[in-house]
Amino acid sequence: MRKERSPSEPEAVWKEKDMSGGRKVDAMVVILRTSGCSWAKTGGCTMCGYRSASMSEIGEEELMSQIDRVMESYKGEPFVKLYTSGSFLDPREIPVPVRERVLREFAGCERILFESRPEYITEDILSGLPKNVTLALGMESCDPEVLRVSVNKGFDQDDTARAGAMAKEAGLSVRTYVLLKPPYLTERAAVEDAVASVRFAAPFSDEVSVNPVNVQNGTAVERLWKRGEYRSPWIWSLIEVLRTCAGCGPRIMSSPSGGGSQRGVHNCGSCDRRALDAVERFSFSQDVRDLDVTCDCFKKWKAYCAAETMLGTPADLDRALDADLAVR
Repeated sequence: MRKERSPSEPEAVWKEKDMSGGRKVDAMVVILRTSGCSWAKTGGCTMCGYRSASMSEIGEEELMSQIDRVMESYKGEPFVKLYTSGSFLDPREIPVPVRERVLREFAGCERILFESRPEYITEDILSGLPKNVTLALGMESCDPEVLRVSVNKGFDQDDTARAGAMAKEAGLSVRTYVLLKPPYLTERAAVEDAVASVRFAAPFSDEVSVNPVNVQNGTAVERLWKRGEYRSPWIWSLIEVLRTCAGCGPRIMSSPSGGGSQRGVHNCGSCDRRALDAVERFSFSQDVRDLDVTCDCFKKWKAYCAAETMLGTPADLDRALDADLAVR
């Protein structure tokens, strides 16, 4: 039986490893339940399913109770990553007293990371944030057409660049998110878009996280995926992006959600774990030698990219072939 969701409980809390001060450290990850992303209420991004974690009745009192629960789980981890359904700096989602309490509670941390859309990032807001803040920016792509058509992001790459530059000027660190394979892009086009986007983000970012699309419930991407019109990216594509962008300035990293599943970044199945482990090693070491993985499906990935490009379609060619053979 599914546990009933409470507006006074965070959506999730877990522990993992990340980097701080040039070393691998323990990190606590928190996903708060909020009233929802303001952009999602007007349509939202094509790949984002975080609205399922939202509850309209959540206000300041419920969020304060969630912070109480979070503090019960906190064991002094030097890095705290705090996510919401949308933007931590949106006062309609996270009221100012809640934001101020979070910053007080974690004032002694080496790093506290939270995400915001650029429209909530102003010089006045940034000047009031402590210097242990890492501002996460979901740029996704540097291509305005990809942002408008494939992602429906509601802002463009220059908005992200402006926010990132302002944050750096204010003495904060910046982690920029780049999306690997938004809908309607072929595998090869997706790799090229991600590489260009990492390079665009490099001047205003301390870290760039390459996030392969994970097909989330109730999204436009899921509808395409169910019809066989979308395949989650190959791990080989992710490895190519990381290898190509290594050494471009910021730390290049990836921590794929749903990796190894049909909804997440995946290869043939037999090499997925080894390939994902290689991605994790590189994300900490920045040594491209850690990306050295072999499997026979590497040739299939190259053929898949070539076939998609030749046919001009981002449809899942493997599923289309299987369906055709089944009919025959």
